[in-house]
Amino acid sequence: MKAIYRFTFFLALVLLPLTHYAQKSKPKTKAQLEREKKENLNRIKEANRILKQTKVQKEASLGQLNAIKEKITVQKGVINNISREVTLLNSDVKVTEGIVGALQADLEKLKDEYAKMVYAASKTANSYNKLMFLFASESFNQMLRRMQYLQQYTEARKKQVEQIEKVQAALSGQLAILESKKQQKQHLLQQQLKENKNLLSLKVQQDSVITKLSKQEENLKKEVAQRQQAVKKLDNLIADIVREEMARAARAAREEGRKTSGSSNRITLTPEAALISSNFAGNKGRFAWPVERGFISQGFGRHNHPVLKGVVVENRGIDIQTEKGEAARAIFEGKVVTVASVPGMNNIVMVQHGEFFTVYAKLRSVNVSDGQTLKPNDVIGTVYTDPEGTTELQFQIWKNNETLNPQGWLRKK
Repeated sequence: MKAIYRFTFFLALVLLPLTHYAQKSKPKTKAQLEREKKENLNRIKEANRILKQTKVQKEASLGQLNAIKEKITVQKGVINNISREVTLLNSDVKVTEGIVGALQADLEKLKDEYAKMVYAASKTANSYNKLMFLFASESFNQMLRRMQYLQQYTEARKKQVEQIEKVQAALSGQLAILESKKQQKQHLLQQQLKENKNLLSLKVQQDSVITKLSKQEENLKKEVAQRQQAVKKLDNLIADIVREEMARAARAAREEGRKTSGSSNRITLTPEAALISSNFAGNKGRFAWPVERGFISQGFGRHNHPVLKGVVVENRGIDIQTEKGEAARAIFEGKVVTVASVPGMNNIVMVQHGEFFTVYAKLRSVNVSDGQTLKPNDVIGTVYTDPEGTTELQFQIWKNNETLNPQGWLRKK
């Protein structure tokens, strides 16, 4: 009888917490892994389309190299995702193996106890022995107690059989779960091997493109020089616009009798502009990307050139490589303060959001005009595609006359 109570206790302490784990922790973790897998697959599809467009125009280009690097980054994410799934399954397998072992031990004890009960019952198996057992009672009350004992003993045997059947059913279920998890693990390991081969293939492609680009060193140096000149012209233009806006806002404040900012490095804001500025700052990390599809091909700040040794390039914003014909969209409400053209940066649009500014450069065409008020997601223009087939938006965020890293302001992909 002890095994019956031990089995019930086992179910309460082991199976129920496991169910709770399965309902709470496991689905959440698995759902997160599934979301990451889906996001990575979408990013790979985007990178494939972008890479295909760059290959059409030229055998090797920086745009092509950037697309391959993006695929490598995402591919590593896919492999890491699979590794985490394998780790999760290993944990599940260990838990299930523990349950199977405990159930098998309980089943053996239940069967052993049942065998002993059957043996004991065999001694009083016939009606004569039962009658002798009852009539040997010293009193009527003792005979009643013996009758109850025989009835309880018979019921206990039935319960023992039922308990054995329950344990066998639970054991069969856990064995099926264990086999399923082992098959899942095997499938994941095969998938991981395949993805590792894909990663190796991508790295070979990357080395091949870098080798081809290295043979174009003079052209690449010219491109770097031209880009730096374009960046400088764009910086000067933005700085001029910010200074003009500071001076204009200060004049307006004095004419209206409002206090100026008291600083030559800050814009004097109206109450309405201050609210927009505050809302812009409060949305840091949650802004939608200025293009629907794409990846960051060059980050903010100073970077070593991907091909030229010893050459450092500086980026005031981020470059987002996208698909041909992609629309650039406003990330927040604001007012267009300038639409201009800068050699090397094509058309640019600068939008003011209180003391913040967003800059959209490398546009083929522009859909807005100076002074126009924009809402979030309003189309600003179409991103320019260069002769090599690379479509890339230069996106910047300024606070007064200070450049900020846009990557920290956009929501994570």
